[in-house]
Amino acid sequence: MNQEQVRELLRKLDPDAEDFTVTFTGKTSRKVDGLYYPDRKEIIIHNKNFTDDSQLVYTAIHEFAHHLHHTRSSSPVSMRSHANRFWDIFHRLLFHAEEKGLYSNIFKTDQRFIALTRKIREEYLSVNGGLMKELGGLLVEAAELCEASNACFDDYVDRELLLPRSTAKVLMKLRENDIAPGIGYENMKTVARIRDDEARAEAMKAFMSGETPDMVRAEFLSRAKNENDLDALLKERDRIENTIGTLARKLARVERRIQDMKSERTGA
Repeated sequence: MNQEQVRELLRKLDPDAEDFTVTFTGKTSRKVDGLYYPDRKEIIIHNKNFTDDSQLVYTAIHEFAHHLHHTRSSSPVSMRSHANRFWDIFHRLLFHAEEKGLYSNIFKTDQRFIALTRKIREEYLSVNGGLMKELGGLLVEAAELCEASNACFDDYVDRELLLPRSTAKVLMKLRENDIAPGIGYENMKTVARIRDDEARAEAMKAFMSGETPDMVRAEFLSRAKNENDLDALLKERDRIENTIGTLARKLARVERRIQDMKSERTGA
């Protein structure tokens, strides 16, 4: 593929993207396969690094994700360019490219990877998730026993189980919210952080349908964060309005005292 063909491929993934250029260096690089320069909206690809078009396309999509991230962010993009939002954009582009036949995912076509993935998911990730959920159930039982015995559950977790209290709380949420162990323990923890029941169920379905952790976090945890930020801003507005009201009343009292003192001095 040449650089114009790569550019057209990226255009097919997102026709509404701001204009950009693709430049092949004609060189190899031991440091990186590609770069993105946001100031000039240019994707640089060290095309001699690749032995097939699939690797080249993967890198091009990666850099294109940087382009979309920089040009569509409502706030300046952090120097930490590979943040959660970037990975969300990148993974969605990859899935889209696979659907349109523009990129071939070796993990879905090579039988060795398919067999290994199945083994890891079914015999380790799912089993570990199930064990963690069962442990959460035992912790719920321990909390009930502590309450019935007038004992401190935190003390039991701290000194008897030698378990961080934050971990214990997460494990208990896995059981209380009936989170599916098939998505794996780390993803179960992500789902457990979502407070809204409906959103939590949607996030669990998203994992089960194959969405990546970054995609789920960007969609559901960012949504919750924005809602929490709005609540915090509303509370801050109310606090400021109350403070302004209090200060206005104090100012009025001071003004009255000033007028009274002026009147007394004039009268004297």
